[in-house]
Amino acid sequence: MAKYDKQVKELLDYIGGKQNIQAVSHCMTRMRFVLTDPAKADEKKINEIDCVKGTFTQAGQYQVIIGNDVANFYNEFTKYAGIEGVSKDAVKQAAKTNQSVLQRIMGALGEIFAPIIPALICGGLVLGFRNVIGEINFFNNGTQSLADISQFWAGMYSFLWLIGEAVFHLLPVGIVWSITKKMGTTQILGIILGLTLVSPQLLNGFNVATATEIPVWDFGFFQIQMIGYQGQVITAIMAGFVLVFLEKFFKKHCPEVVSMIVVPFCSLIPAVFIAHAVVGPIGWRIGDAIAFVVNLGLTSNVRWLFAAVFGLVYAPIVMTGLHHMTNAIDSQLVNTTGGTILWPMIALSNIAQGSSVLAMSVLQKRNERAQQVNVPACISCYLGVTEPALFGVNLKYKFPLICGMIGSAIAAMISVGTGVEALSIGVGGLPGILSIKPQFYLNFLLAMIVAVVVPFILTFIVGKKKLTDSQKGLVSLPSGSSGGSQPNLAQSNTQDGSEAAAPARTETDENGADDSAASYETMVLKAPLTGKVIPIEKMPDEVFSQKIMGDGVGIEPDGDTVYAPADATVGVVMADSGHACGLVLKNGLEILIHVGIDTVDMNGDGFTLHVKEGDTVRCGDPLITFSPEKIRAAGHPVTTAVIITGEGEAKNIRLLSGMDAKAGQTVIATFE
Repeated sequence: MAKYDKQVKELLDYIGGKQNIQAVSHCMTRMRFVLTDPAKADEKKINEIDCVKGTFTQAGQYQVIIGNDVANFYNEFTKYAGIEGVSKDAVKQAAKTNQSVLQRIMGALGEIFAPIIPALICGGLVLGFRNVIGEINFFNNGTQSLADISQFWAGMYSFLWLIGEAVFHLLPVGIVWSITKKMGTTQILGIILGLTLVSPQLLNGFNVATATEIPVWDFGFFQIQMIGYQGQVITAIMAGFVLVFLEKFFKKHCPEVVSMIVVPFCSLIPAVFIAHAVVGPIGWRIGDAIAFVVNLGLTSNVRWLFAAVFGLVYAPIVMTGLHHMTNAIDSQLVNTTGGTILWPMIALSNIAQGSSVLAMSVLQKRNERAQQVNVPACISCYLGVTEPALFGVNLKYKFPLICGMIGSAIAAMISVGTGVEALSIGVGGLPGILSIKPQFYLNFLLAMIVAVVVPFILTFIVGKKKLTDSQKGLVSLPSGSSGGSQPNLAQSNTQDGSEAAAPARTETDENGADDSAASYETMVLKAPLTGKVIPIEKMPDEVFSQKIMGDGVGIEPDGDTVYAPADATVGVVMADSGHACGLVLKNGLEILIHVGIDTVDMNGDGFTLHVKEGDTVRCGDPLITFSPEKIRAAGHPVTTAVIITGEGEAKNIRLLSGMDAKAGQTVIATFE
């Protein structure tokens, strides 16, 4: 009988049978399925299979966590099911076909904006703080801001715009770079294309609505307007994909000997021309259409109905960068009527999206990684800058975005229905009430309460059902995984590395190396990498950080080689990708070393595996060499997990973290 005969049969049955499997592959720890109908998978029963450590769905893939022995399980499963396993790339492609068009668009946007999120969060907080010191009139009966009465804060207000402009006005540079990075083309060409969209030679896009004359490039028989696309998302995305298409086309058809000259030249120049002659004007036409519809709606007899629609769609409009077109309408209303009913709706939409993030923060209060994005995104959103919240949280999970849109629509109806007007464009968040005409304070306050409460409640209710335990930061292990394969480790409280010294004799040889390995071969694990050792809870992957595979530590590497942390036998390797290795010590202690997160997708590019299954290694022998630059260029964290997946006969295991480790010398775990 095969080792996993019973479990394989159960998994095939509970996952919906052979007919429900489009594709299947595996990585170092997980079976990766693309299912025809994910609803047919009985997650509760799958989690009860005794070798299954957990399940989750990501990017259209249904992933079942098995552990170090996943390769054997996979072989038995595919043989019993009578299906052919496929490559991981094929699984990813199949997963995309399992998603709706909207899901694929959202997924692509998410992948494009993921590398930009840290900048958006930083810029959002900077602009939020800038709004507080320069846009809110706290002093002299509401006529002056902090920047108006203090030269220091006036200077700070001006200085901070250097960062704000770089993040938001010059956003097309980051977007085009991210597209070329995602599509595997030349990133510097993407940066240059992005710079041509925001060049100071062009008329600033924010000044187009009020400009009396727009400069042009005159080619004799036709002209192109010299307009910048500051803050524009749609134009940048379309231009980026034009460049990607051209570069891939010329790489395919150009001889290698002249490709270094021909490909960049023939890709960049047409891409810049198309961006300004075709793509850019399309973006402006879309913006003009939005401005026309908004103005028509504000002057119609059914303004309350328009308010509902505008409140609903404003957040997605922000994600395109076309929301700046409304500034011209706001300015026109202020100049002609002495106030604007449009801007209060914008402020309410921002508040609503911030409230969705607040609910996500409550739901994910135990998920430290998620909170690193949730908290600053919520703060900046409530201070009037929504991009960090939209791209960093709400778009990622989708349902918070929709819940925020619903709350915004209801709040907008209240605002317009009760005639709320603002004196002018103000801070688009909670402090925005200071820009409202005093006679409408109570009406706007009611709308604000709705914009806070409704999205929060909706997001909280939906999130309770849709978020997995790992996304919430809860450790949720199935009953079958609590046996010998799941170690019960005592985590050291040491954060400064003071406990990392071995408990007995330590000598140093003439080269300065630690000579204690022989004394402690069966008592310690030494760092397999040089770098910063962090608690496993800080790993940027929920399977590791929630200890589903077992307890351990993470290492932020400074080097490029993984060494054996102890004398051991190589139990398992990922021969095709080379990104992970499993070791077994003499006492049965099992260790998994996994370089980077989701690096299986790199298909071995940047990895060299120095061992094979069954090899015997000594402490300090090289296991894997990798390229941190290639891992980062592929968009993956380089953080490496060192997981104890089985404790064998080891007792009183203690993990040490918080110190700077040296490969082969610094102790990261002790045991008896």
